[in-house]
Amino acid sequence: MTAISAPRGPTFGLVWVQGKGANLPPYQTWTMQSSNAWPEFDQELAGRSGQALDYSRKGGLVFCLGEEEYKKREELLHRMHNQRGEADTWMLSRDELQEMVPDAPLGPDVTGASFGSRDGHVNPLKLLAALHRGIRELGGTILFRSPVSSIDRIGGGYRLTGATGTWDCDRVVVAAGLASPKLVAPLGIDLPLRPQRGQVLVTERMGEMFPYPASGLRQTSEGTMMIGATHEDVGEDTGTTTEAAAGLCRRATRILPQLAGARLVRQWAGLRVLSPDTGPVYTQTPDLPGLWTASCHSGVTLAAAHADILAPALANGGLPEAVKDFSEGRFDVQVSA
Repeated sequence: MTAISAPRGPTFGLVWVQGKGANLPPYQTWTMQSSNAWPEFDQELAGRSGQALDYSRKGGLVFCLGEEEYKKREELLHRMHNQRGEADTWMLSRDELQEMVPDAPLGPDVTGASFGSRDGHVNPLKLLAALHRGIRELGGTILFRSPVSSIDRIGGGYRLTGATGTWDCDRVVVAAGLASPKLVAPLGIDLPLRPQRGQVLVTERMGEMFPYPASGLRQTSEGTMMIGATHEDVGEDTGTTTEAAAGLCRRATRILPQLAGARLVRQWAGLRVLSPDTGPVYTQTPDLPGLWTASCHSGVTLAAAHADILAPALANGGLPEAVKDFSEGRFDVQVSA
């Protein structure tokens, strides 16, 4: 089997459940399945690759600044609890929150937070290195800087033409991010994907102060603080801006004022891969046996489900039942007059 993949986007390293799929309930379930599979996935991958991933699952926070943010977050969780019937996320008052992070005095604007018990985080660079080692350990081959320009039908299989040669195969998984639509359009597959830029900041190393990952703020195992991320519809521009850095810093210091004295050491941007409803898209076309596409944002969160559920199903010849609600056909809804 041949897989076509692409560089990663603005990876923050969260393995996240809370708030996912508010308007797409199957995405809630898929995300939760992956989060539950992550502890075993971490152990297996670390053991096979010899690479620790710095994975932790203590729960995660979404901070609220002001009463309006707190109320909106509370209403969202209530609606999602009613959809799924499982209360694995709940609201914390300011006092409850401060007790959880005693070494990180909160700013006066912090009114509380939501806490998701299934949430965690991982070092995304170590995860990527471990996956590469794992592929090689299992006999796979990775070709870097070898973009595929076309996929053609040949007999009962496919021919891939790329920068460094051609490859014939019986099965292909196209997971090339924003490049996927162009690759599969000649085959009759319409993937409605769009880019969204996210910018992230990293500080110098600091003393241990923040034991839980938060949406937009987390302390790594090395001690650096990651601050992010923006949501910008600017096409495929991956440049960074001072405006974004200033905005991210303002919110971060409203949450944790002590960050005001920290030095920034890095800023970068990447592109999220988003569908119209922001959920993942997996395709399998009857006219193209042995060819699938997989496109998603939150690839770190879904890594365990992709490894443990999606990949074995593809190896056996088809998409798993767990992703039946994520075909591209869900976007072809006729608008009534």
